[in-house]
Amino acid sequence: MIDVYSWPTPNGHKVHIMLEECGFPYRVHQVNIGNGDQFEPDFLKISPNNKIPAIVDPDGPDGQPIALFESGAILVYLAGKAGRFLGNTDREKFVTLQWLIFQMGGVGPMLGQAHHFRIYAPEQIEYAVKRYTNEAKRLYGVIDQQLSKSAYLAGDEYTIADMATFPWLRSWKNQGIDWADYPHAKRWFDEIDARPAVQRGVAVLADARKPLVDDKARENLFGNTQYQKR
Repeated sequence: MIDVYSWPTPNGHKVHIMLEECGFPYRVHQVNIGNGDQFEPDFLKISPNNKIPAIVDPDGPDGQPIALFESGAILVYLAGKAGRFLGNTDREKFVTLQWLIFQMGGVGPMLGQAHHFRIYAPEQIEYAVKRYTNEAKRLYGVIDQQLSKSAYLAGDEYTIADMATFPWLRSWKNQGIDWADYPHAKRWFDEIDARPAVQRGVAVLADARKPLVDDKARENLFGNTQYQKR
């Protein structure tokens, strides 16, 4: 039984989806990032970067427990454990990792900034809104172009690159995106959205998440609390 420490965010959903796709038994531990659970000492032992998700697998590669943080690393680990969703040949694996890292280094951080400055920032800063909205559109364009040539991001097979990217695009409206501009990405999005394992994955902890209107939650997520040395 894999223990999953998570919250219903795009990064959390990636791992929930992968676990469902693989059929691994898992137990979810709620880490309410609005309440500041990510700063608790017990969680920091597993995820020293105070970010979700993190996992503990009692049956690690050498038969011993292993704790992992960073959603991309978790996806690669689970793909190795399952022998699925990473590609079969070295070439396929490197192409999949390329698109996974594209998500980790670009899609996640930049769309996260678009969310922040378009929705959560205490004041509207035109320069920031324009900068990150334009970058969101650029990234969608890269994805759309790739998907005009292949069924999935890394080729003709569904991989962890798709699982990692899909949750971030669920908030397309908040990112200033019009799907009509990205027809290939929309085709891909709808296909993945219809997968039963994906639907189960995005439902994990979904009822626990509330609108961000609480000052304490804003402080925990965006204020000085997250920068304290621990």
